[in-house]
Amino acid sequence: MRRAALIVEGMTCSACVSRVERSLAAVDGVVEARVNYASGRASVACDEAVADAQLEAAVVSAGYSARVPQGLDAELAAQPVQLRRLIASGVMGTVVLLLTMVDPFAFDLGFSASDWLAAVLSAAVVFWLGWGFHRRAWVQLHHATATMDTLVSVGTASSWIWSTVVLAAQIGDGHLYFETGSVIVVLVLLGRHLEFRARRRSGDALRAMAELVAPVARLEDGTDVPVATLEVGTRFVVRPGEKIATDGVVVDGFSAVDISLVTGEPVPVEVGPGDSVLGASVNANGSLVVQATGVGADTVLARIMQLVEQAQTNRTRIQRLADRLSAVFVPAAVVIAVATLIGWLVAGQPSSEAFTAAVAVLIVACPCALGLATPLAVMVGTGRGSQLGIILKGGEMLEDTRQLDTVVFDKTGTVTEARMEVVDIDAPGADSDELLALAASVEARSEHPIGRAIAAVTDAGRKVTDFENHPGSGAVGTVDGTEVRVGRRDLFDRVPETVELAAGEVEAMGRVAVLVGRGSAAEAVITVDDRLRDSAPAAVAALKSLGLDTVLLTGDHPRRAQAAGDELGIDRVVPGVGPDGKAAEIARLQAEGRRVAMVGDGINDAPALSQADIGIAMGTGTDVAAEAADLTIMTSDLGAVADAIALSRRTMNTIRGNLFWAFVYNTAAIPLAAAGILEPIYAAAAMVASSLFVVTNSLRLRRFNRR
Repeated sequence: MRRAALIVEGMTCSACVSRVERSLAAVDGVVEARVNYASGRASVACDEAVADAQLEAAVVSAGYSARVPQGLDAELAAQPVQLRRLIASGVMGTVVLLLTMVDPFAFDLGFSASDWLAAVLSAAVVFWLGWGFHRRAWVQLHHATATMDTLVSVGTASSWIWSTVVLAAQIGDGHLYFETGSVIVVLVLLGRHLEFRARRRSGDALRAMAELVAPVARLEDGTDVPVATLEVGTRFVVRPGEKIATDGVVVDGFSAVDISLVTGEPVPVEVGPGDSVLGASVNANGSLVVQATGVGADTVLARIMQLVEQAQTNRTRIQRLADRLSAVFVPAAVVIAVATLIGWLVAGQPSSEAFTAAVAVLIVACPCALGLATPLAVMVGTGRGSQLGIILKGGEMLEDTRQLDTVVFDKTGTVTEARMEVVDIDAPGADSDELLALAASVEARSEHPIGRAIAAVTDAGRKVTDFENHPGSGAVGTVDGTEVRVGRRDLFDRVPETVELAAGEVEAMGRVAVLVGRGSAAEAVITVDDRLRDSAPAAVAALKSLGLDTVLLTGDHPRRAQAAGDELGIDRVVPGVGPDGKAAEIARLQAEGRRVAMVGDGINDAPALSQADIGIAMGTGTDVAAEAADLTIMTSDLGAVADAIALSRRTMNTIRGNLFWAFVYNTAAIPLAAAGILEPIYAAAAMVASSLFVVTNSLRLRRFNRR
């Protein structure tokens, strides 16, 4: 199974999207086909045996053109052509409009020379510069379908033909519509151009990601090679200030790496031999030698871009409804236009007025805004999310965030850093600071995670001699001539009752109790625990401000779990639950009628992430968790969870606003046009204005900032 991408050209509304999807889905071996009107891209899940050429042929058979994308800017090649057509049509359309207003070239020949000049110029605008509309309408006619191009083609061509017949045969009331067809073409081309620019801006996030990749990598022998030629296992050098060419592991050197451009993580990460680094991140100071572990499409950045692109092709439930309506909207508009023409003529109205009303119906009914309402908002929203380190998997997840009322957190690695730290020391009758300093000096020689946590409490370690490591028990060393023991009970010959009681209280809370003493007797208890993320309390508060209840699920001891919940401000704590228990607890909440989001990071969270209505994976965790989730947070800042939900809701509100406007516009405008109140030129302007409202409303999402 593979996922193929295509750029589809010639689509003008949602009806086109539906037709392309049906054509692609009919190809043998295609499992799923999704087309995004706003981006002009198709994403096709198919068997490996299905060639790109087969998919392109399917699109062509539907009446459109298709090609495999060669880069993010490949689809922009048509922009200069569109702009030239717009400028040329604008100049000639303006001349035609002026000619219909003044008549400086009248002759005594029974007709106006300016009318014939308007006929010639408008023919150039309607049939030459507007040829694309007619060509696509003809192709769609061959496939027994109708799109927005059909409406524009019929409306502009009929206005020119009718005017030419009236001018040549001197029939009717002599009213001509050359300016109508010309101005309609100009306005529609203007709308297309503005939409094109807006779609380019909505894709800025993806283009910015693509530009993050370093173009070349320097090998150990000093040779510069294109990044595309790197293979897994290749070693390359990264000098201070340079971008890391691709994902890899440091084999030599130490440095701080800025990963903010990739994940949004604001704090540089210290790396050394054995540490993983991300391609496109920036090496801040030291020189590094990196061995490639992921290249091309297998890098973290490439996977993020793929997720964003897939999110932009996923459709919401409300969009699928809009697409079904659009599929019948164009044929219905043609029927209404014909009925309008007949109705006016039957009512005894002049043929020119009947024709004007029918053309206005055709033009005003173009469902451009309806087609752009959802996909453009999704494109901008997901693109903005990716810039903030929030990867939305799109579509239905956006709608589900509106009904969310509960957010469930895993504890270890999610609200905590999965990194041990000293939180307390209890030294009955002894100097706690001195004992902690002695323990830190001894543990500075240890490689154990708990030992490193104790050693981290001071930078002024004392000299240690006669160091001995006792696996499973602790460590012993001599500091300033005094033997110091740090570890479990069995490392000591005697543990006083007061120390035993203190250790028991620590362990009763599920925390780690480390004993320390000078000589053979224990004198103090050091409490070591998993450190809470600095961003966690503020993140919980932000979620509550969004009206969400919070729950903490953990396998920890009840007292330890409750202590963490109280510190974070969590509403409800459920301790002592394993992976299956977490999924069962979420199912229980759902049975109560709650809509639940689960935030986790590890393999053990995957069942719960899948069970939840929305799974949110911390990008600092495992690939399994991210795969099971609907939304991935690439930064370690837990506040991004609230940002993600807020952005999703904002995007969905934008979609609803867009669809409301599009439906109201078409519902109100068509009767006005049929009644003769809205003339064709104003109908075209209204159609463009409707699309521009949807575009500008969607682009407002680019200004979304973190809470």
